[in-house]
Amino acid sequence: MGLFSQSCVGAEAQTATSSGIRMAQLVSPDDVPPPRKRPRLRVTPYYSPDGIYPRYNPGPDAVRVCNATYVQEYRPSGTVIVPRVSCYWRRG
Repeated sequence: MGLFSQSCVGAEAQTATSSGIRMAQLVSPDDVPPPRKRPRLRVTPYYSPDGIYPRYNPGPDAVRVCNATYVQEYRPSGTVIVPRVSCYWRRG
């Protein structure tokens, strides 16, 4: 019985080492490669953000036409008159 139990222990030890269990190794600081630095990517928009939306090119001879009027708005505090502006592009 003692002979049988030792042969099983030996078989288990062999399967454990063949299954991928490894000992940790001591690594000196000279052996470690420096971490790779990733290049920085600069992201630039296609247009300069100046607050105009939607952004499109109306053409070299375009003229902006604006109409300003006063309209009534009904609010909880009462009716008020406010300026309203609407603009569009037309060919010059």
